[in-house]
Amino acid sequence: MSSTHDSEKGPAEHLTDSPTPEFDFSSIDEKKLVRKLDWALVPWVISLLYLLSFLDRTSIGNARLYNLETDLHINDNQYAIALTIFFFSYVYYAVPSNVFLKRLRPSIWLSFLMLLWGIMMTVQGLVHNYGGLLGMRWLLGMFEAGLFPGVCVTINSECWYKRSEFGIRAAFFFSAATVSGAFGGLLAAAISNMEGIGGKPAWAWIFIIEGLATVLAGLCSFWIIQDFPDNAKFLTETERAFVIKRLQEDDQFSAGGEKLKWKYIIDSLLDWKTWIGMLLYMGCDGPLYAFSLFLPTIISQVCNIATPANLLTVPVYVLACMVTCGVGYYADKLRNRGYFNLVFFAIGATGYIILIASRNPALSYFAVFLAASGIYPLIRDVWFSNNVEGTYKRSVTLAMIISFGNINGAVSSNVYRAHDKPWYRLGHGIVLMYIGIGFITTLITIYLLRKENARRDRGERDEIIKGVNDSEEKGSPGKGPVYESLAQVKMEKGDGWSGYRYVL
Repeated sequence: MSSTHDSEKGPAEHLTDSPTPEFDFSSIDEKKLVRKLDWALVPWVISLLYLLSFLDRTSIGNARLYNLETDLHINDNQYAIALTIFFFSYVYYAVPSNVFLKRLRPSIWLSFLMLLWGIMMTVQGLVHNYGGLLGMRWLLGMFEAGLFPGVCVTINSECWYKRSEFGIRAAFFFSAATVSGAFGGLLAAAISNMEGIGGKPAWAWIFIIEGLATVLAGLCSFWIIQDFPDNAKFLTETERAFVIKRLQEDDQFSAGGEKLKWKYIIDSLLDWKTWIGMLLYMGCDGPLYAFSLFLPTIISQVCNIATPANLLTVPVYVLACMVTCGVGYYADKLRNRGYFNLVFFAIGATGYIILIASRNPALSYFAVFLAASGIYPLIRDVWFSNNVEGTYKRSVTLAMIISFGNINGAVSSNVYRAHDKPWYRLGHGIVLMYIGIGFITTLITIYLLRKENARRDRGERDEIIKGVNDSEEKGSPGKGPVYESLAQVKMEKGDGWSGYRYVL
C-alpha cells in the first residue's frame, strides 16, 4: 500500500473495518457532542482532581513559612529529605497503577487513591516529629502516584478526544497546577489565622484543612468520574459508538478495545520515543517542581514576612495559568507541539538567567514571572501521547515518561539550600541545566519525527496487504510480513503503520 495514496483519502476511507456501521450518526452534532464530553470531563476530572493533587504535594512549601521546621525540630537538610522521599514512592507506584487502570475502572481506582491520599494529607497535620513527617510524605507519594498518569490515560486522546483536540484540554489540566499555586498561597494565608486553635500551629491546619477537602472530593469522585466511552452513562448508545468511531478515524485504532499483550509493553520499551520522552520530561519536571516547591522561599527575599510572601506568589501563578491555556489552544489549532516547547524553554531560561545574575529583589520578582511563563506551558506528555498508538503501549510509555520526569522532583527538592539564600545561584543554575536538557531533546524529537514522516511520505514504510498490493511486492526482499487487511496492519503496528503521521 502507498502511504502517499492513503494520505490523500479522508480518514473515514481508511476504516473499512469500522465496528460501528449499524448506527445512524446523521442526527449527531459533533461540536455539541464534544461540548458534552467537556462538561462531563474537564471541570472535575481534568481540573479539580489535579488541582487538589498538586496542592497537597506542594503545600509544604507554604507551610514551611509558618515555623514547620522549628516546631518539628528539623534542619534544612531534613526538610529537603522530607520533600525528596515523596518522589521515590510517587515514581515507584506509577507504572503498575497505569498498566492495570483500565481493568480496575478509573471511577473506582482513582477515587480510592484520592480518598487515601486525602487521609494521609490530613494526618500529616497531626505529626509531632521528623519521623512522622517522613512517613506521611512517603504514603502521600504512594497514593498520589496513580492519579496523574491515570488521568492522562483515562482522559487522553485514546479514550475521548481526537489528537488535535486534546492540547487545550491538557492545558486546562496543567493549568490546574498553576491555579493550585495561586490558590495555595491564598489558602495558606487565610488558614494561618487559625494559629493556636485546638493547640495546633498554622502549618498543621494548612495540612488538615486541605486534606479534608481532598477526602470529600475523593468520596464524590466515585459517582462523578467517567470510565470509558463504551460504558459512559451520560452518553446514549449511539453517542458512545460515535465517540469511538471518530477516534478510529483519527488513527486511534485501539479506541474500540484492546486486550493486554506483552507485545504492547515490549513495543513501548523498544520505542525510541519512550526514552527520548523521558529525557524531555526530565527537562520539564525538574524546573516545575523546583519552582512550585520553593517559590514562596524564593519570593521571601522580597518580603521576609510569611503571609505577604505567600500572597506574592498569586499573580505569578495567575499569569502562568493564562499563558498555559493560550498555548494549549494555539497548539491544537496549529497542530504543533514541539516548536511551542522551544519558545517556552527559551522564555524559562531567560527568567533563570536573570535570577542567577540579579541582586535586586524587584528584578528577581520580575524574573519569576518569566520563569513561570516558560515552565508551566511546556507541552510534554500530550506530545508523546499524540505520537503513540495503542491503549497499553501508550499507558506504559506515559507511565515511564512521567515516572522518570517526576523522580527529578527528588533532585529539585535539594537544590535550594538554606546557606545559599537569599539569591540561590546554585539552585537556579541547576534548574537552568534542566531547561537546557529539555530544549535539546525537543530539537532531537522534532528532527526524528520529521524524518520518519518523510520516509512514510516516500513510501519507504509501506506494508504488504493481501489482495491490495501483495502481487506487486512478491519477490521484494525486506518488505516484511503479508497482512490480511488494513485493519490488521493498524492494530498490530499502531503508530508504526505507514499511514500514521506524527505530530511535530
